Amino acid sequence: MRTSFFMEVSYIKQDQLINEQIRFREVQVIDDEGNKLGKMLTSEAIDLAMDKNLDLVLVSSNPENPVCKMMNYGKYKFEQAKREKESKKKQRVLELKELRVTPNIEEHDFNFKVKNAQKFLNDGNKVKITVRFRGRELNYVKLGEEVLNNFIEALSETSTVEKKPLLEGKNMFIILAPNNK
Repeated sequence: MRTSFFMEVSYIKQDQLINEQIRFREVQVIDDEGNKLGKMLTSEAIDLAMDKNLDLVLVSSNPENPVCKMMNYGKYKFEQAKREKESKKKQRVLELKELRVTPNIEEHDFNFKVKNAQKFLNDGNKVKITVRFRGRELNYVKLGEEVLNNFIEALSETSTVEKKPLLEGKNMFIILAPNNK
């Protein structure tokens, strides 16, 4: 009968040199509590760190005065990753929501689009309102500009105009940003 076993090995991505990777002959040493121990041979510092079940980590690789600190490198990397993850959670990605309308939009549809835009702005997103001109509607650009100005007026309490009405090809658009509170 054959018995097999698997050993779980975890690797820590290293940004700094630790223990035997340090190639300086003498280093300035700081212990795990932050006390300066002074200059000593690297091998001596590594032995001292091993006695305390810690790693010797190169903090400053200045050739004249390299500085090493004794610490639990695995714990340090774990806490660093945890802090990065926490800071990513707090970041908010700003989205640009788009609403499309025609130059001859009815009042009910207009009010519905205003309500949606209001919701997007309250969520902290920017809103791009686009008027699409089809066929002969391109002759009535003023109508489309009037519709966009009505949107600006209806949403003036909760938004600021980031881009004024601008005609680009067969589309005219504005961009509204939420007010800073």
